[in-house]
Amino acid sequence: MKKFILLLSAIVALSLNAQVNYEDYFTNNTLRFDYNRCGTATSEQVSFVQMKQEGKWSGPRQHLIDPYAWGEYRVELYDKATKKLIYSRGYAGLYSEWQSTAEAKLTSRCFYETALVPFPKKPATLQLYSRDRKTKLVKAFEYQIDPVNYFISKENGPTYKSYMVHDSGDPASKIDVVFLPDGFTASEMDKFSEAVKSFSKGLLETAPFAAAADKFNCWLVEAPSLESGTDVPGKGIYKNTLLSTGFYTFDSERYNMTYDIKSVRDVASNVPYDIIIILVNSEKYGGGGVYNYYGCFTAFNKQSIGVFIHEFGHTFSWLADEYYTSDVAYQDYIDMSVEPIQPNVTNMVDFGKKWKSMVKAGTPIPTPRKPEFEGVLGAYEGGLYTSKGVFSPMAKCKMNWLGDPFCPVCSKTLRDMIDYYTK
Repeated sequence: MKKFILLLSAIVALSLNAQVNYEDYFTNNTLRFDYNRCGTATSEQVSFVQMKQEGKWSGPRQHLIDPYAWGEYRVELYDKATKKLIYSRGYAGLYSEWQSTAEAKLTSRCFYETALVPFPKKPATLQLYSRDRKTKLVKAFEYQIDPVNYFISKENGPTYKSYMVHDSGDPASKIDVVFLPDGFTASEMDKFSEAVKSFSKGLLETAPFAAAADKFNCWLVEAPSLESGTDVPGKGIYKNTLLSTGFYTFDSERYNMTYDIKSVRDVASNVPYDIIIILVNSEKYGGGGVYNYYGCFTAFNKQSIGVFIHEFGHTFSWLADEYYTSDVAYQDYIDMSVEPIQPNVTNMVDFGKKWKSMVKAGTPIPTPRKPEFEGVLGAYEGGLYTSKGVFSPMAKCKMNWLGDPFCPVCSKTLRDMIDYYTK
């Protein structure tokens, strides 16, 4: 009986620790924590830059402890007095991608990064974690936050006109997607607005988002650039734009991104937001998406909306690329001795933790890429930029080919993330 009581007490204690009441620990505002992450392919150092108080917290208030083991990084916030974990969130960034490029083996670089947390009412400890090659989270940095510290900036950033193009209600219970322009001048804001409407429509008419259209708000911020277009370094083209987007990120021609996350956050803070989407004034094919960071896409290529929806899978729920034949800048992207943590790829180290339970009995594993298995959920070799040793759920999926729908595994992952934000 004594052992039972001790066990029950432990279970209750764990249960209470897992439950965080938002109003007990946080104000309605957002705290933005800015820092630099510097190093090489095999090293990393984090240094503090600044803290800012921003507008109303629009993230989940019921699920303050992130249940997903996703993202190369993680931010955790602890109540200083009780040492209780009161907030956590996984995310990714450009630095971890850069570490897998050839350049990172030859030189060191610094990347400006940001993390958002609800603004604490009482002193708190912020910890930043990074994943090692074995996917284990390792603490990289710690900082003590005093919410009354007068060095927490309350300075308003640049103010721009903003409005909704899809309104489903209170941001506190919805998924707020904000569209930011880059390379659109003041005279091109109507052009940007029409592009936002097209992208929003494309997203909310695509399964599984279509069934949850009433759970999304779509915003736009009219933030003009001095020049029209975007950088194309490979052709010697450089434009003076507000968010400094450009092709040839990591020397990959189609990868159009920005390193200036500080400006991106400043502009996005004009509205409540969960997901940032940058639309680039260009007809050239390209873009990219980083989990819980931002997505960036050219607005006027004939495949732009398809690219956006594919990359939304990365930005919103850390789905992995399932293609394995296209050129990318990454080298030795994952350690094949451990199971990759992206939900839609496996190297069979621990397939049981992935979608194995969803596979119909009798389906061969690995599953041949043959016509008779078209539309069959299995494990098809090829994915995450390699043709050998990594497997994807289906031969056809939007995380592989833009024209295909999301496969059942990706669809379930996206639905789960929608529920995380809104239930």
